[in-house]
Amino acid sequence: VQLQASGGGLVQAGGSLRLSCAASRSIFSIKSVGWYRQTPGKQRELVAAITVGGNTNYNYADSVKGRFTISRDYPKNTLYLQMNSLKPEDTAVYFCNLVTRDDNNYWGQGTQVTVSS
Repeated sequence: VQLQASGGGLVQAGGSLRLSCAASRSIFSIKSVGWYRQTPGKQRELVAAITVGGNTNYNYADSVKGRFTISRDYPKNTLYLQMNSLKPEDTAVYFCNLVTRDDNNYWGQGTQVTVSS
C-alpha cells in the first residue's frame, strides 16, 4: 500500500489548508485511517482518525477539535484533513496513516505545514 500526502504549505495564523492523502488501495475495508503530526524532537502524535468497527468513530486531538475535520472519498481512495483557524503551534510535518484489518500499518511520506504568526 502506498500513501501519497499533499497539500501542505505556508499559511498565516487564522488561515486554512486542506491536506490530501491518496491511497493505492481502497480505504473502505480498513481498520483505521488518520493523520498524525510530528515536530523536531517530539513524538508523532495523533491529529485525527477514522476507526471502523461495528460503528465508524471519528477521533480528534483535543488541540484541534472544532478546527480540523477528517473525511474520506471512497471512489477516489483519498483521505482529507481540512484545517481551519490554523495556529503557529499547528506547525509540523503531517503524515497520513492506514491500518488494514489484519493490522498492517502504512505511512505516507509526510507533508510540511508551517503557520506563521
